[in-house]
Amino acid sequence: MSKAETWLGYLPSFYHDIREMKAIADAEGPELDKLTQKMDDQLDQYYPETATWTLSRYEQDLNIPVNLSKPIEQRRSVIISKMRGSGRVSASMLKNVAQAYDRGNIEVSVQPAEYRVTIHFRDTLGIPPNLGDLKSAIEEIKPAHIAITYAFNYLLIRDIHDVMTLFDMGQTPLNKFAGGV
Repeated sequence: MSKAETWLGYLPSFYHDIREMKAIADAEGPELDKLTQKMDDQLDQYYPETATWTLSRYEQDLNIPVNLSKPIEQRRSVIISKMRGSGRVSASMLKNVAQAYDRGNIEVSVQPAEYRVTIHFRDTLGIPPNLGDLKSAIEEIKPAHIAITYAFNYLLIRDIHDVMTLFDMGQTPLNKFAGGV
């Protein structure tokens, strides 16, 4: 339903058949569509998950270096991670921050005797594309005496033997395989 039809729907029914009212509605309809679109875009800017042109403002407010050459999704990940990464550091907080960078299943295990935390990317094959940003965010929020280890999943021979064709393997980036660069 167009905005013109919606607008006419608000009027009493005896206006619906008047040619001049239809002309007014047809003229105002596109303008109302533009207004609605601009209002939706403005509302999107209030949430980092949907923001586009206000990402620089979020980055400035959170003291994140603004890098316009990075993809929007990576910039959003850094912002969301920074917003999540305040307060007392715990395994659940580290998991929450890591999931802002990688949407897959992430497991965080703590080895207190070794002063070590392992972040394992369960669903992601290879190294996530914005691992450098994640490492920076984790370094910023973790205590200095805790070491962080990152564990990745790769395709192994047992995962592809009798499962993938040679064509499928040729289409899979080398960094998804164990030993790949």
